[in-house]
Amino acid sequence: MADEKKAAAKKAEKKDAKASKPATKKEAKAKKAPEKKAAAKKPTAKKDSKAKGKDKKAAAKKETLKKAAKTKKEPAKKARKAPAAPPVVKAKARYVRIAPRKARLIADQVRGMDIESARALLQFSPRGAAHPIHKLINSAAANAENNHDLVGDEMRVASITVDEGPTLRRFRPRAMGRATPINKRTSHIAVALTPVED
Repeated sequence: MADEKKAAAKKAEKKDAKASKPATKKEAKAKKAPEKKAAAKKPTAKKDSKAKGKDKKAAAKKETLKKAAKTKKEPAKKARKAPAAPPVVKAKARYVRIAPRKARLIADQVRGMDIESARALLQFSPRGAAHPIHKLINSAAANAENNHDLVGDEMRVASITVDEGPTLRRFRPRAMGRATPINKRTSHIAVALTPVED
C-alpha cells in the first residue's frame, strides 16, 4: 500500500515537471522573447550619456558649418572695396658690361631714394656702375611720363635688382706657354619706380 502511494506521488511529480517545461522549442522561444523585450526597454545610464554626447556633437558641427559659410561670403565683399594699388613703372638694362657684384654696391645705395637725390648721388659717384644705373633711372622716369601720365621728378626707386648675365670667357697668354682665363661678366639691371606718397 505504501509502495503504491509512493509510486503515485512520483508519477504526479513527473507530470508537474513536464507541465512546467515547454513542450516545443517554439514555446520556449515565445517565453524568452518577452523577457528580452523587457530588458531592452530598460536603457542604461551609459547609453543615455552617449546619445546626449552625439546630439551635442551634431549640433556643434552644424554651428561650425554655418559660421564657415558666413566667413566665406564676407571676404568677397572686402575684395571689391580694396583700394587701387599705386602704379609701378619698370625699366630694364640687359647685358651691361659690368660685374654684378660691383653694380650691386651702387644699387644698394640708390634703393628707396626719391629720383632727385638718386640722380645727384649717381652723378658724382666715382664708381663705374653709377653711369649705366643713372641712365636706367632716367629711362624709367621717361616711361612714367610718356606711358603712365605721371610726373617723372615725383617718383621714388621702389626696387632695383642686379642679376648675373652671361659671362664672356677670354684667355691671356702667360709665361712658359701657359694661358690663364679672364671672365668678363655681364649684368641685367631692373628698376621699378612708384609715385612719392604725400
